[in-house]
Amino acid sequence: MMGLFNALSNWKAERDEKHRSEMETLGLCPDCNGRGFTPSFGFEYSAPFDCPGCDGTGLYSSWQENTQE
Repeated sequence: MMGLFNALSNWKAERDEKHRSEMETLGLCPDCNGRGFTPSFGFEYSAPFDCPGCDGTGLYSSWQENTQE
């Protein structure tokens, strides 16, 4: 069972890294795919929120500044 969990964890980490790398090449925020906002889901419509990763700019450089520790 632990082997399956490790395999899934590794697969997700590789997928996330590939997505981040592709977004870096395009200069887009990996969290919102460059849109600058995150949609809100629920039973009623509400306005989308600015992406917390890039502060609503949609740029990779903004996302990178916000995620550096």
